[in-house]
Amino acid sequence: MNTLAKLRLHDLAPEQDDFLGAVLDGLGRPHKTLPCKFFYDETGSTLFDAICDQPEYYPTRTELGILAAAASEIADLAGRGGALVEYGSGSSLKTRLLLDALVPAIYMPIDISREHMLAACHTLAQDYPALHLMAVCADYTRPFRLPPTAPQNRRLAFFPGSSIGNFAPLEALRFLKQVAQQLSGGDGLLIGVDLKKDPAVLNAAYNDAAGVTAAFNLNLLTRCNRELDADFDLDGFAHRAFYNAAAGRVEMHLESQREQTVTVAGHVFTFTAGERIHTENSYKYAITEFQQLATQAGFTSARCWFDDTKHFSVHLFRRN
Repeated sequence: MNTLAKLRLHDLAPEQDDFLGAVLDGLGRPHKTLPCKFFYDETGSTLFDAICDQPEYYPTRTELGILAAAASEIADLAGRGGALVEYGSGSSLKTRLLLDALVPAIYMPIDISREHMLAACHTLAQDYPALHLMAVCADYTRPFRLPPTAPQNRRLAFFPGSSIGNFAPLEALRFLKQVAQQLSGGDGLLIGVDLKKDPAVLNAAYNDAAGVTAAFNLNLLTRCNRELDADFDLDGFAHRAFYNAAAGRVEMHLESQREQTVTVAGHVFTFTAGERIHTENSYKYAITEFQQLATQAGFTSARCWFDDTKHFSVHLFRRN
């Protein structure tokens, strides 16, 4: 049997992000910003993969270790043979650990990048010939409807990588409520959450000695130059990342090294020496703090796993 016959695309025709509009808006603010979602062009995605391999960057390998150790217990608690719904497409080891443990009837990845998602699904279709794949092209940060599945296919939503940390707390609550609306009572949510810890560990993770995170951050300016007719001088900006304890988040910035002007698609922006462009937040939580947030969204905590150092956590919640 042709394994790709079990792949179905549900294209919700998501509105594509306006890169130019977002850049002009962000640079025109009193405190300049650039949205972190634009990090991930081809070069940015490659650099992020390299970040995950840096010795200082603990989240990826720690979450993977937690999932590997807990996979059987997750399957016992969440149930086997249902539908695995992943927010953000991928054929990574994390996803495959769950596919192997849960043996779901359906895998439903959700991603705005249609071609990337389909390429990953084609690989999974070959490697898991019994699996039905229902790929959903959608912007999961905005309201949308999941395609229906049979009532016996209890859903487990999966949101790994501590991506929830890129949302401000109120945005995270809004997203969790949206996920709850897409699930039925008794369905599960498995989510990776980075924990509050020694600021030295956090600062090292976002300032690796090899400079990969710095290159990742600066690549956003390279993308502006390439795609938006901008003239950023990369030597005129420096990567800055630090833990803001009061806000409970790591912040990433690009700091102007001198007084300068930059043109983007004919629009001129001035920078003073030391002025920063805020490019990303990564919120960290205490375990009980995140459980309280999920409770507000309509979930009940079923189990929480964490590593020996309590650097990272994986939560299983049930939809009320």
